[in-house]
Amino acid sequence: MAGAVKTPRPLRLTVNGHTAMLDVPGETALLHVLRNDLALNGPKYGCGLGECGACAVLIDGRAVRSCVVPVEAVEDRTIVTIEGLAAEGLHPVQQAFVESQAAQCGYCLNGMIVAVTALLNRNRQPGEAEIRSALAHQLCRCGTHMEILAATRRAVELSASDVAVAEENCP
Repeated sequence: MAGAVKTPRPLRLTVNGHTAMLDVPGETALLHVLRNDLALNGPKYGCGLGECGACAVLIDGRAVRSCVVPVEAVEDRTIVTIEGLAAEGLHPVQQAFVESQAAQCGYCLNGMIVAVTALLNRNRQPGEAEIRSALAHQLCRCGTHMEILAATRRAVELSASDVAVAEENCP
């Protein structure tokens, strides 16, 4: 029914390790809840169509465009925003982007970092083709693609060294 008023209902979201109870219409885009209700401004509103990637978040470890996901679809799932990656200092992907100076305006960085994190969740040692494929639908209007690719390669190195250190410290 066009123009129907959306009725809020209680929803439980787990975002960055914290549980939030919210009264919002279930059809509300996750992006709007993250930014407006939870004050998490890492995910950006870019196109509103799920095409640019600026709004990407991790849902159960996979990169998802939050501008097209209704909040009711992610109730009781694990949501991590770019803010949640840095809960205990910079995440290796964030560190790699800093080291590689892979930012110009910074608007796309949220989506780029989330996409690379999701890639490394799937494959700790991706090759060049897999890296390029993972970033193919992330738009950067400033043209820092070469720096972003370099940062991704550096993130692979940092993640590999983190795994090696963790394995050395296991009894």
